[in-house]
Amino acid sequence: MNIGGVSYFFAFVAYLVLTTLLMISWRGRSQGVLIVIASFASVIWAGIIAAGELGVPVTFEVMQLAELARSISWCLFLLGAMDEKAGKNTTHSHLFRWALGLSILLLVVATFFTIPAFSEFLNIPGVLLRDSVLIIWVALSIAGMTLIEQIFRNSSASQRWAAKFLCLGIGCIFAYDFFMYSDALLFKRISLNLWEARGLVNGMAAPLIAIAIARNPKYELDIHVSRYVVFHTATIMGAGTYLLLMAIVGYFIRFYGGTWGSFFQIVFFFGAGLLLLILLFSDKIRARSRVFLSKHFFSYKHDYRDEWLKFTQNLAGSVDSVPERVIQSIIALTSSTGGMLWERLETGRYVLTTRWHMPEVDSTNAASLSSLTAFMARTQWVIDFDEYKRDPDLYEGLEMPDWLLSVPNAWLIAPLMFKGACIGFILVKRSELQATINWEDRDLLKTAGQQAASHLAQYQVDQALIQSRQFEAFNRLSAYIVHDLKNILAQQSLIVTNAEKHKHKPEFIDDVVATVKNSVARMTGLMAQMRSGERGAAAQCVNLGELLVRVVGEAKGREPEAELESVVGEVFVNADPEQLATVFGHIIQNAQDATDKMGRVSVRIQPEKSSIVVEVADTGIGMEPDFVRVRLFKPFDSTKGLTGMGVGAFESREYIRSLNGDISVESELGIGSTFSIVLPCSHANEGEGEDMDFRGVSGEGIE
Repeated sequence: MNIGGVSYFFAFVAYLVLTTLLMISWRGRSQGVLIVIASFASVIWAGIIAAGELGVPVTFEVMQLAELARSISWCLFLLGAMDEKAGKNTTHSHLFRWALGLSILLLVVATFFTIPAFSEFLNIPGVLLRDSVLIIWVALSIAGMTLIEQIFRNSSASQRWAAKFLCLGIGCIFAYDFFMYSDALLFKRISLNLWEARGLVNGMAAPLIAIAIARNPKYELDIHVSRYVVFHTATIMGAGTYLLLMAIVGYFIRFYGGTWGSFFQIVFFFGAGLLLLILLFSDKIRARSRVFLSKHFFSYKHDYRDEWLKFTQNLAGSVDSVPERVIQSIIALTSSTGGMLWERLETGRYVLTTRWHMPEVDSTNAASLSSLTAFMARTQWVIDFDEYKRDPDLYEGLEMPDWLLSVPNAWLIAPLMFKGACIGFILVKRSELQATINWEDRDLLKTAGQQAASHLAQYQVDQALIQSRQFEAFNRLSAYIVHDLKNILAQQSLIVTNAEKHKHKPEFIDDVVATVKNSVARMTGLMAQMRSGERGAAAQCVNLGELLVRVVGEAKGREPEAELESVVGEVFVNADPEQLATVFGHIIQNAQDATDKMGRVSVRIQPEKSSIVVEVADTGIGMEPDFVRVRLFKPFDSTKGLTGMGVGAFESREYIRSLNGDISVESELGIGSTFSIVLPCSHANEGEGEDMDFRGVSGEGIE
């Protein structure tokens, strides 16, 4: 048997298969043309040498031209790939590619001058001709390895996932040529063993090139062969290769130095070294054989960019509620039309919260889901109902409840994992378009489930925050209302205190009736606020002068009595009159509480161009600057002990600010305090400016 003929025939078949696959899957792009040409040139090269080894007359010129075409076509493909990897054409990379291309062109020209017809014409000596040929092939090999090095160096971390197999495959071709021709240049002859093994070595590089092309979509090729065919073929070839290698080792032990000894020694060491390189580059060695072949030899089933765009749009763009969008987004990945969502409550129980095109479930016993949820939290697996029913042992430790197994058209369960915990799961309805799922579908569902889980967790947090804010608003309203009730209670207590002394006076009885009437009106308003959940009524145009006259009049029962120094006539503000009266009443009452009976509390109005400043000044005990800055307007912080709520000042400032106004305080210990309430004038005062007619309104009768 002719060893060289078998070796090169193997390379011929390998590249013929590769070329056929490339031609079938070629989409007409330039990079696809270059790789098809290079693979086809390898077919011609291997076929010519195999024919020559098997006895077909082939001239040296034909072999040399075929080898030149093969090497140049691979270099051209690598030059194109280097352009793609380099991205932007910098001056350095541009000059490098031009220099390398020119060098290859000169080598091509030099090759033609080494053809016997030209060498005889130029009268080149035989020894010089032989050395020149070998030097040219060594130089071409160096050029190819340089291109390989540049491609790998210019590849990003993500690109190296595909580039490593391209560099290994084509790099092995040029590296072997460099070794063989360097050996020939050194010993002045080509080693027969190296020459014969060269075909098999080149054929072994073809699958690596196919993997690189399948992994790089920019080559515009879509190599695809049945996974089952490749899996079973690879299994048979792997077992056969193992047995063959063992037979070779046994053959070497028994017949070392035979005809096949050196040949298989070279092939064995090269194959073992190449396998070691592949294992060192691969990060999925521990994967199962079928998954490994599917992931590394085939194009992916899904266009992940398109799938993720559609998934994100479904998750964020629908008008339905978030749980429904989560279901729709997950089931769309499997072409399903329905699903159910179980969510985990704060108690740890899982309850069915949302259905999408699925019927009601007769029983949803939350306690029976403990095994399922624990299994998903531990493994994060996508559960296939058909697989579970066929072989429950695959899901070790999982006990599916009967009521869940009996759900009509139940197909898959996708866990929703968030921060290592299962916050829910989706039951996917059986698809009419897709019968089964593979590892790629499972990975996609698991990853999409994590994204959907973060979306669902954010929704749950938002709902909890909304509910918390509702309770906060209710509690805040309750605190304000209790504070108002405290003031009403103080009025009633004052009536009870003075009743024994003044109950026979008609004036007192009239005042009591008026006070009770006012208290009933205020309590009725508070009840309305409790029912509506809103503080106060709608803003309206309020005559500030009249409102201050009323508030100061209501405070006349406390000492020292408040004095209204001046009132601006016909000046209006937009506010709820009751709330605004409460603000002024609270500030006046605090001033009275802080001032002894011999002191003074005054209310005055300072007009400004577009606003009104109401000042409430007292000659009381005053406050420290730190107290004013830190504690005065802090809610639930009171200096009145059990009788104070600590919300009056806070509520007053918040309401004034809601009117685009503000409250400021100036105070000094032992001297007194001044509260300045700034309010914007209403539209009724527009145009008057600084020339407004501030007519004094008498405060007589207010005592």
